[in-house]
Amino acid sequence: MNRILIVEDELAISESLKSFLEAEGFLCETAGDHASALEKFENGEYDLVLMDVSLPGGNGFVLCSAFKRIKDTPVIFLTASGDEQSTLMGLELGAEDYVAKPFRPRELVLRIKNVLRRTGRARSIIALGNVTVDTEKGVITKRGAEIRLSALEYRLLLSFINNRGRVMTRSALLEHIWDASGDFVNDNTLTVYIKRLRDKLEDDPQFPTLILTVRNLGYKLAGEE
Repeated sequence: MNRILIVEDELAISESLKSFLEAEGFLCETAGDHASALEKFENGEYDLVLMDVSLPGGNGFVLCSAFKRIKDTPVIFLTASGDEQSTLMGLELGAEDYVAKPFRPRELVLRIKNVLRRTGRARSIIALGNVTVDTEKGVITKRGAEIRLSALEYRLLLSFINNRGRVMTRSALLEHIWDASGDFVNDNTLTVYIKRLRDKLEDDPQFPTLILTVRNLGYKLAGEE
């Protein structure tokens, strides 16, 4: 699964973008200023950086240059500055793409996938025991046979995958799939969808080995954090 660093100083935009991209199968971390972004980039492993140009503590062009000196990670600029000069400057610094705000989320996802493929960094296959999830194609198979999931079931599964090994409270799951899908989901509905996922993914849904119940806390997807 591809890891993305989102460098954006407006918290509402940053969190909205993170929620949307994680619902599309990416792992995301955020940074709100020059210093924290540089620290995370130096200490983390990312397949792509989404970066605003206007940042506290230094602009995105300076930060992009610093990133490129450390390692050649693809960069896509996100900015309200859509003028030609800013675009050229970003591309001359080694950015792979430049997207002006406001942007269409689906178009951004396509641009991200194109950059990842072009740079040889696309990683979309996730193995969960005998279940395989292709997050790029949105295809789930079990022992080679395709499993059909509803849109909300798929987003719930991605929520578990993005937090593999971590306990997810029911409230956290409700918040994530509500934000991602826009559908009405309550506590009883969540129980139904978890049961449906287990029925489709588990060998024995009565004794699950993938989606585990953590007593009095919530659920987690089996595997390391």
